[in-house]
Amino acid sequence: MALSTHYDPSATERRWYNHWLARGYFASEPEYGPDAREPFVVLMPPPNVTGVLHMGHMLNHSIQDILVRHARKSGMNACWVPGLDHASIATEAKVVKRLRERGVKKSDLTREEFLAEAWAWKEEYGGIILEQLQRLGNSSDWSRTRFTMEPALSAAVNKVFVDLHRKGKLYRGLRMTNWDPEAQTVLSNEEVIHADERRPLYHVRYRVEGPGEEYLTVATVRPETIMGDTAVAVHPDDERYRHLVGRRVHVPLTERTVPIIADDYVDREFGTGALKITPAHDVNDYEVGQRHGLETIDILNADGTIAEVAGIFVGEPRERARKLAAKQLEADGALVATEDYDTSVGRSERTGAVVEPRLTLQWFVRMDEFAAKAMAAVEREAAAPLTPAPLTPQRGDQTERGGTQFHPPHFFNMFRQWVGPDRVRDWCISRQLWWGHRIPAWYHGERVFVAETAEEALVLARAELGEQVTAADLQQDEDVLDTWFSSWLWPISVFDGFDPAKREELAYYYPTSVLVTGWDIIYLWVARMMMAGLEYAPELLGEAAAKMRDAVPFRHVYWTGMVRDAQRRKMSKSLGNSPDALALLDRYGADGVRYGLLTAASAGGDIVFDAPLDPKTGEALDESQLCNRGKLFCNKMWNALRLVRGFATDERAPGDVERLAVDWCRQKLALTLAQVEADYAAFRLNDAIGRLYSFIWGDFCSWYLEMVKPGYDDGGEQLPMSAEVHAATVELFADLMNILHPFMPFVTEEIWHELPGERGVDACVAPLPAIGHYDEEAIGRVEAVKAIVSAVREQRSSKGLKARDVLPIATANAEHHAVRDAGLAEMLRKMAYVTEVRVVDAEGPATGEGEATASFIVGTDKFWLTLPDTVDLAAERERIEKDLAHQRKFVAGIERKLGNERFVGNAPEAVVANERKKLADGQARVAALEEGLRG
Repeated sequence: MALSTHYDPSATERRWYNHWLARGYFASEPEYGPDAREPFVVLMPPPNVTGVLHMGHMLNHSIQDILVRHARKSGMNACWVPGLDHASIATEAKVVKRLRERGVKKSDLTREEFLAEAWAWKEEYGGIILEQLQRLGNSSDWSRTRFTMEPALSAAVNKVFVDLHRKGKLYRGLRMTNWDPEAQTVLSNEEVIHADERRPLYHVRYRVEGPGEEYLTVATVRPETIMGDTAVAVHPDDERYRHLVGRRVHVPLTERTVPIIADDYVDREFGTGALKITPAHDVNDYEVGQRHGLETIDILNADGTIAEVAGIFVGEPRERARKLAAKQLEADGALVATEDYDTSVGRSERTGAVVEPRLTLQWFVRMDEFAAKAMAAVEREAAAPLTPAPLTPQRGDQTERGGTQFHPPHFFNMFRQWVGPDRVRDWCISRQLWWGHRIPAWYHGERVFVAETAEEALVLARAELGEQVTAADLQQDEDVLDTWFSSWLWPISVFDGFDPAKREELAYYYPTSVLVTGWDIIYLWVARMMMAGLEYAPELLGEAAAKMRDAVPFRHVYWTGMVRDAQRRKMSKSLGNSPDALALLDRYGADGVRYGLLTAASAGGDIVFDAPLDPKTGEALDESQLCNRGKLFCNKMWNALRLVRGFATDERAPGDVERLAVDWCRQKLALTLAQVEADYAAFRLNDAIGRLYSFIWGDFCSWYLEMVKPGYDDGGEQLPMSAEVHAATVELFADLMNILHPFMPFVTEEIWHELPGERGVDACVAPLPAIGHYDEEAIGRVEAVKAIVSAVREQRSSKGLKARDVLPIATANAEHHAVRDAGLAEMLRKMAYVTEVRVVDAEGPATGEGEATASFIVGTDKFWLTLPDTVDLAAERERIEKDLAHQRKFVAGIERKLGNERFVGNAPEAVVANERKKLADGQARVAALEEGLRG
């Protein structure tokens, strides 16, 4: 059946994906015994159940899929575990919004009724993103899909909570915390995004108590909190206010007076040098209040409105209260001045609401010991990184080395900033929500009983308080745990590692091989998973863990960058600069999108994804250079397939050019494969896809197929190809599709099966070809001929000559391969349409009257083409002069660099040697061009 003229991804992608699923290619089962395959384990960073596919997902999952498919084809037991995160804050917000649309408030429902609504929402929308990831080609083991709130994982969360409490690493305390008034829950420090915002700075005067009219002026950006002031502070060494310390001032907008205190915290250079102290609404003020025994007055309700205790503006939202307070202060004569001021404002990562410091009773995990262990595991690898990375047997490495390696390694510095002893803080793990893991703590009056189940809590209560205690006497904590408290157990819990019956599976799959994630959750998730792994894997794995120096959950972390637009803004729905991911897949196909993302995705580096959006529809326009190049690449390979399938064959022996071309292509493919494998080992995936693109498009499609393509008979009919050469060509093509498959799985599978002959196995699971023999010198000889062909073609193009008019060619180098090797000489004649290369002296070939030659340099060798009399010699001379000027400028630049003693003295020897070689080559080209002008 004839192939269509263009590759159509819509006709192949779903068909092949269903085929792979039906064959069970993505499934992984543990293997035991001496012949067990090495596992290659990747854990999907579980997307939120609220999530839909976006550009960041497509980048992250393309990278994961490439690594997993490559490992599977390398003979490893590839296990890619997918999952979903319950996302407490985001999901509860979605459910509350849906209830509100039905005219129902959360407060109208019991906890059980609300959770029923949340589970219904999860069942309806929770798996959408996993289905969308299949569009991208994810080869995850879908039979292993886990959800952070399924029973087994919930039981693991409770078990760890109880264990940490028993070990004294978890406690409950009254602390100043970050409060999200929209979600009405506390947040950890890492869930608060700080940025400078322009706010009015109000200068407010406080009248000093006593006779006379003496005032103390303070500067504040939050006049709505004045009603919670319990002191005014000045610096102890500030001579302006030393006489006032110990006296009292009247608090504006209230009937109260508060003391003037001295504290080193005050910055004498900020504002007026006097600071209002509101312990309930500022972390630093709270610490000052603790030092001085100040009262704490909370004037805000949980939803951010003014509380009754304020006595004024009661029930007003804080933003409106700020304006009302400023207006009232001005009316009272207390507002001295207002100026614009840039101040750091913290906003909730999930809701965007301005976060309020608030004194609340919460559960905390002590982090100092955890952080120290995680830091040590990374420091070991940062100091002396392993060289072969992800696809070598890792259990031996783990015994000898341990640790986790970062790619790129400079992210260790960011890790140190987050996890270092000067930065780490105790982790607030309780949240004032209903959706999530309810805290396994039960209260009887002031007594708290921490247990995995209500039944166990009752046993503890009765043991301490007596048998008269009933289940009804115990009240479970109303709060749920921070979502990350379940996610930090992910590398263990997905294998049910906390279940004694499943320990053997955990021992086989743990530690995992590679984690692919964004640097923005380096502490929220990555560091915490390391902490949990180091804490629990040794306890759970016992004898198996004894072989490990460190029980880290992953040996390698591949950090992805952010996907940004042409203005380098992070893509987001709120900015309207993110293309519809599914629309891109529809337009360019999964392979085109994967190619586009990967070519620009160096490890850790941000991607500038220039995909203009249609102002009317919001969809990406066709000008997406990255994805469109991927689509064109698919078509290039497809047309090469049509060409190869269209060749007739016969049994004649291959000619010299064909034999030489096959040998060159095989050897260069072996070299390319070796380089690609090295790229995998170093996580340089963008380099790997770049090499494959260059080889397939350039070497195979543009050069090799041209080299072996049969000529035409006198009647213009194409001659048949040698069956031996055709078989070699099909084999080369199949190997290329095999190697490219992890990057572009759909088009390669389709071409793999459309090639002549039987493959016997699908590309998805076909073993990668072994790295064959290659001789770089032999490859270089053909490359030299290719360079001459390109130069001849450039000469024809610049002079307007016909592509297939045969031209005489000469060189002064009698030792050149195109002169001495008959096969290479024939290849040059066939590809460049030139005569056999003549050897002439350094002056060039003799020319008759009216004849002219064009000289050009390939490497350091000079060649001459004898031109037909239709060439404009004056224009040719002008071209040579321009080229000569460019080459002289290049040589002068290299000479200046080598004349710099600092460069020559400090640069590595290899760099200096390379510059000297560039100088010598440049000088040779200048000399040849100067001679060309003289000729």
